[in-house]
Amino acid sequence: MVMENERENQAKEALQQARAALKAGNKKAAYSWAKRAAKTMPEIEDSWLILAAVSRPETSIKYLRRALQINPNSQRAKKGMAWAERRLSPQGSQAKGKSVARQSIPQKKKNRLPIFLLGGFLLLCIVGVSFLAFNTSPAMALFGDAPTETLAVTEQHWGEAMIAKPTYTPSPTATYTPTPTFTPTPTFTPTPTYTFTPTPTYTPTPTLTPTITNTPLPTNTFLPTNTPKPAPTTAPPVSGGKHWIDVNLTQQRVYAYAGQTLINSFIVSTGTWQTPTVTGTYYIYVKYPSTTMAGADYYLTNVPYVMYFYKGYGFHGTYWHNNFGTPMSHGCINLRTDQAEWLYNFSPVGTMVKIHY
Repeated sequence: MVMENERENQAKEALQQARAALKAGNKKAAYSWAKRAAKTMPEIEDSWLILAAVSRPETSIKYLRRALQINPNSQRAKKGMAWAERRLSPQGSQAKGKSVARQSIPQKKKNRLPIFLLGGFLLLCIVGVSFLAFNTSPAMALFGDAPTETLAVTEQHWGEAMIAKPTYTPSPTATYTPTPTFTPTPTFTPTPTYTFTPTPTYTPTPTLTPTITNTPLPTNTFLPTNTPKPAPTTAPPVSGGKHWIDVNLTQQRVYAYAGQTLINSFIVSTGTWQTPTVTGTYYIYVKYPSTTMAGADYYLTNVPYVMYFYKGYGFHGTYWHNNFGTPMSHGCINLRTDQAEWLYNFSPVGTMVKIHY
């Protein structure tokens, strides 16, 4: 439906330009605009009538037949057809030839008539011929007395009326000077093209989080040349049973047990929702009193009291933030440095670690 309305608007605009050009006497522009309107909406009668008005009689008949197919009761189309047929008939061609022949015969100068009477007679003849040419032109036949029909598809009824035309009485001594007519140049207004403009999507700039998570297994690649050897696996004796560590991700706390006895508890920072800490049961497999940790977006040296329990996940002291109790890391369990030291001494290699929500 939207495309149909747009097509109709384009046809109306072209017809308006064609009528303006025809009124200004610019037949070439009128033909061009009428042709465009007929191509856009062939069912509009006015397009074919304007094409007929600015064409030769033999071509006009073709356009008038098309107009009569659209509106068989069109009086303008019928008048135009009658005019074109008269022009193409043998009598019309013969009369036209005689008229041309008369115009080509030079008039002998009659010395008996006064010069001013001769000039007045010639001027009267010119005005009369112009008047007859206007009344017999295709534009007059199509657009002279009949009202302009609208774009409605339904049949319309009009009443014919006689319109008085002015009578020009030339002065015996007047000289006819044609008045130049300004012919506007038709300007084509293009239909705006709608271009889809995508809505910009805000992409947050990644912020470097100095929290240790998803670190690959510690190798000599990430350790400086002066990295100390792993600490001894023995831990200070604590009565009450075997040592193990419980990590509650919901509470952001670490609990150190000896058997069933709770020995100590610390608030920590675990992995964020984007890089969460793993859950399950694991065992500390290596310990470093100080080491270098590196990942895709971080590189930290001298990280204290590191204990890895699964791949690159581990406990360690934290000197780059103090926001404990809030998930901050890439998956590791961050402790304050002094508390990481206590847990480091409490947990030998092989200590069980349980992580849950």
